[in-house]
Amino acid sequence: MSQHAIKPTWSWLSAAYRLSDAAAILCSLTFAVQYTSPVSGAQFLFAATLGIAIYLVTSEFTGMYRQWGGPVSERETLCAFLTWGLSLTVLMAFGFAARSEIDGSRWAVVLWFLSTPVVLVASRIVIRSVRRGLMKQGVGVRRMAIYGANELGFRLAHNVLSSPEAGLNLVGFYDDRHGERSTTPPVSLPWVIGGFDDILAAARSGEIDQVVICLPMRAEKRTQSLLSALADTTTAVYLAPDFFVFELLHSRWSNVGGLPVVSVFENPLYGVDGVIKRAVDFVLSLCGLILLLPLFVVVAAVIRLTSPGPVFFRQRRYGLDGREILVWKFRSMTVCEDGPKVQQAQKNDNRVTKIGAVIRKTSIDELPQLVNVLLGEMSLVGPRPHATAHNEQYRKLIHGYMLRHKIKPGITGLAQVEGWRGETDTLDKMENRVRCDHQYIRDWSLWLDVMILFRTVGVVLGRKNAY
Repeated sequence: MSQHAIKPTWSWLSAAYRLSDAAAILCSLTFAVQYTSPVSGAQFLFAATLGIAIYLVTSEFTGMYRQWGGPVSERETLCAFLTWGLSLTVLMAFGFAARSEIDGSRWAVVLWFLSTPVVLVASRIVIRSVRRGLMKQGVGVRRMAIYGANELGFRLAHNVLSSPEAGLNLVGFYDDRHGERSTTPPVSLPWVIGGFDDILAAARSGEIDQVVICLPMRAEKRTQSLLSALADTTTAVYLAPDFFVFELLHSRWSNVGGLPVVSVFENPLYGVDGVIKRAVDFVLSLCGLILLLPLFVVVAAVIRLTSPGPVFFRQRRYGLDGREILVWKFRSMTVCEDGPKVQQAQKNDNRVTKIGAVIRKTSIDELPQLVNVLLGEMSLVGPRPHATAHNEQYRKLIHGYMLRHKIKPGITGLAQVEGWRGETDTLDKMENRVRCDHQYIRDWSLWLDVMILFRTVGVVLGRKNAY
């Protein structure tokens, strides 16, 4: 049986960025050492070679060579600074381990650190300006047609029109459906030019350079017929699989031995993203526990003196991938329910102690979960963990409920800052909470975590739905 594999693309633009970035690092280092103090050839070669190598590797993790599109944005500039900052940190660690340093290195490193990102961004601006000029002259522009006037085709067309730097000139749509089965493209998109015979004639005459087939997966026979006919032309043909018919939780491309696969239900925090989030969780939770230790002592003493029972309450809840964890809280009730049936806290709940009402209103009762975060069982931001009894109840009532466990639970989350904090006394409230949890998993970014943490402060101060 022959092995089929699909090779990743390697565009000249991607290669140009890598070469220009290497040149930017080299030029910035030259400027830095010349402006401060000369160095030996061996030291210069060591710093330049290792700096470029580390940067190119780091860039693959930070996504520096993704398709940003359009002019250089703030996010791309920030990514350049972040990538270079990480690279220089690793480089300095190598230099320290090898006991190799540049004479007068302190000022040279500072100048190198500051000048390199500026040159990196400037070189990208130049490359894109040159490319735009060439495309205006028709150099590198390909005429593209889309077969399939449907939602997938419209998405592709919008992407093409919003990314002129891709060098694609959208000719229009082709489709053979008529009557009620046909779909009219939005006003902002080209009209349907023709059908099967028309796109075949255009391909044979050289009027189009590229065809993208956007048919649903069930239309296998139509796809095979079109591919067979286009095989008699020199037009480049692409398939755009309609993965959007599925409810994608977190989608990304991967490959197994060269065969492409796309994730449908997946944890978004594999690889470097997971390392970064875990590092942030560890540092902030450790600092939080140290700074809040006096408050913990006071709260513990008051709880112990005002009501009988333990200071802390631990409850079984589901963590990452549905694995059971024990979540820590300051005890705020006269009971410690953790069985097959757990009653949610309600407004004016007579189980809540006097001090419990205060710490629940201020969310102080949740702070011991910093221990769970430090141990890696939870995160600062993520879907709020529910009691095991509630998980078993709602997984039978809400489609995709358990998918919220594809990521670590958090002390706070998107659902909480969107207004779905507190008691979920109706199924609709829980469905909205789960919807927010799914949205968080789909859209996760470090920036989203920062925004949720800041918004949480306002939610806690507002004390809405906290009882």
